[in-house]
Amino acid sequence: MDIELKNSKIKAPLKGDDVWLEATPEEIVRQKFIQYLVDELGYNFNQMAQELKVTNSQRGTGRASADIVIWKTAGAKDNHELASIVVECKSDNVTIQPADYYQGLNYATWVSADFFITHNSKETRCFQVYKEKIPKNLGVELSRIPTAEELIDDKKREKLFQDEKVFEKDEFAKLLHQCHNVIRNNDKLSPEAAFDEISKILFTKIVYERNNQKSTSTSNIFSKEEFQRLEKDYEHNVRPYLQGDDKKTDFVQIIFRRTKEKYAKDALFSDNDNIRIRKESFLSIVEKLQVYNLSKTSDDVKGIAFEKFLGTTFRGELGQFFTPRTIVEFMTEVLDPQEGERICDPCSGSGGFLINAFEYVRENIKNDIENQKEKIKLEFFNDAYLKKSDKEKEKTEGIVDKLFKQLNEELNLDNTKSRLYHLSHKCIFGTDANPRMARVSKMNMIMHGDGHGGVHHNDGLLDVNGIFEERFDVILTNPPFGSRVDKELKITNEDSLKNKPHYLDWLAMYPNYERIINLREKDIADKRKIVDKFDVGKISTLTEIMFMERCIRLLRKGGRLAVVLPEGVLNTSNLQKAREYFEGRAKIILITSIPQDVFIASGATVKPSLVFLKRFTEEEEEKWKATNLSTKMEIENIYEDEMLILQDKLLQKGKDAPTQERKKKLKVQLKELHNKIELDIKSLVKERFNYIIPLVEISKAGIDSKGGRIDNELPELRDEYSQYRKENNLWETSLANNYDYQVIEANIFRIRNDDSGNKIEEVFYV
Repeated sequence: MDIELKNSKIKAPLKGDDVWLEATPEEIVRQKFIQYLVDELGYNFNQMAQELKVTNSQRGTGRASADIVIWKTAGAKDNHELASIVVECKSDNVTIQPADYYQGLNYATWVSADFFITHNSKETRCFQVYKEKIPKNLGVELSRIPTAEELIDDKKREKLFQDEKVFEKDEFAKLLHQCHNVIRNNDKLSPEAAFDEISKILFTKIVYERNNQKSTSTSNIFSKEEFQRLEKDYEHNVRPYLQGDDKKTDFVQIIFRRTKEKYAKDALFSDNDNIRIRKESFLSIVEKLQVYNLSKTSDDVKGIAFEKFLGTTFRGELGQFFTPRTIVEFMTEVLDPQEGERICDPCSGSGGFLINAFEYVRENIKNDIENQKEKIKLEFFNDAYLKKSDKEKEKTEGIVDKLFKQLNEELNLDNTKSRLYHLSHKCIFGTDANPRMARVSKMNMIMHGDGHGGVHHNDGLLDVNGIFEERFDVILTNPPFGSRVDKELKITNEDSLKNKPHYLDWLAMYPNYERIINLREKDIADKRKIVDKFDVGKISTLTEIMFMERCIRLLRKGGRLAVVLPEGVLNTSNLQKAREYFEGRAKIILITSIPQDVFIASGATVKPSLVFLKRFTEEEEEKWKATNLSTKMEIENIYEDEMLILQDKLLQKGKDAPTQERKKKLKVQLKELHNKIELDIKSLVKERFNYIIPLVEISKAGIDSKGGRIDNELPELRDEYSQYRKENNLWETSLANNYDYQVIEANIFRIRNDDSGNKIEEVFYV
């Protein structure tokens, strides 16, 4: 079967010999899937139908059209027998949600089909239909779609049911390892250097396939054949007219140059970055990867596969950049980031915390969209609907379908008005000082569905892009342990924000950003040391201590922090002053001691704790200052006479002047009194500014010292703590994008709260 396009129309062979329909994104998906059914699975046009009218008398359903219906044979179709397969298609920019199954599953149930398929090019899912179940229930998900032969052969079809579900992400992860081995064997690069080359090829593939995703030809895949076609065209039409070095540059570097240009603002690659493997290796990897279109492969498949690949590639070489997933998930779930809240990790490593937070909020958005769809179904599929004629029912179902499409637009990353776009582009930020890991983090986030634009190669202790003080609602991080920030390390011209490729964008994007830029320029001119920018720099230059202050400063008042720390930070006597500094700026809301085994597989040797804090609100900040001031005056008043006596004795002159030995003793007594006053003040302040700090020790956290899976006590603790913090109202989350919807004349009016809590009404257009 050929896909035929003409004047914004696409041929629909199942509708008739010469029927042409509007080439909408959904129609193109449908015709391509029909092509797949014919060419790959062996089905014939005469055993299929498109947009078949189906009828059911149940509430909430009526006369409507199934996208594609397949019978066992052409004869079964002609004899009006029950169909075997029902297919529901969605356009490429739609993320299929469970509520979108209801229509197709209803169709499948009404015609007693054996299988239901949902498809949108990014993903295809096939289910056995449980005919005795209500339409909302999915049957067993199968590893693949039955072929035409399996549909009529009972034995072969039975084997299909017995096949274990095979996840594409496992295949993709294996494929990435094969690519990695090609480079290590052919080009003799280290594991991390080999990974860099795969990253370059993956980025090149993503850029090409995103740019060509609307193409109806096979050229929307970055394949070996397509590369060679592009190369031939370049050699014939472009190279003869070039001069100098460009005339000699290999086409592999030419096509990678286009990738660098695409990500120029992200500073993903340096200007002199090239693909550093031989052409045979490059073509071999492109050929292995061409089974996937990365612009259409589901984010779940890409993300988990890439994460698996990362873990085994860098484990050992760069293990310190990885926080085990069980820990990441627990920390994210405890802080419970909400839609509209800004999230940051100033030591982002491979991006694990940012990805998990992104997925956590994205899932909440998806669930909210599902709830909105359920409300629409209740509103339109009511008792009045049942009394309507078939024509009126069809009109109502068309309205519901339109509303569903509008709601699906909220999950379209290409729609700058959508909630998912806002999450991806306005709420996720991170930095890493290691250029390789900054790149890994970006790639990892792209594979998981995006949010990479806020991640930068930058010293996490210094501002960049939207990462500056009092900006974030949630911070999740695992800072480097045990090392120290060099006391002599200065802020230099390399740290100038004016030299960054994003400079003008940031200036336009953030109010008062010019002040941040000017402060940086002043620091450079003054040759200011990084440690001097931090209060704790006078106490300790340990990286974990410096980053603790950095994180608290980055939080808005009332913002929440979850951080992995070595237990020494919590109990070592020489860090007492650092702890007091942090306690004077944030409340500790939970401390969870986890087994040392959890991080051994990542190369860490110290016993860790997970520390959760909430920066003081303005009210708490004022209360803390007032408590300190009043307590200080009260305690100093108690010891005032004793202090004056000692001071007078030290200052006596003439014959009453103390001897040197006596002076020494008096100074010791005075110091001891100062220490006693200080201790009494701290003790009384803690008593007056008292709050409960839950302390929990976990013996099993889902991972052993070798990285293997074991029991996990963290989910139970998460549930218990979530209930506790809600009952005690430990924090108020942002309502910046707390959306609600109203449906008026088949249009969705989106109502949200702005940062000040004011209601804003927006008409949400498709």
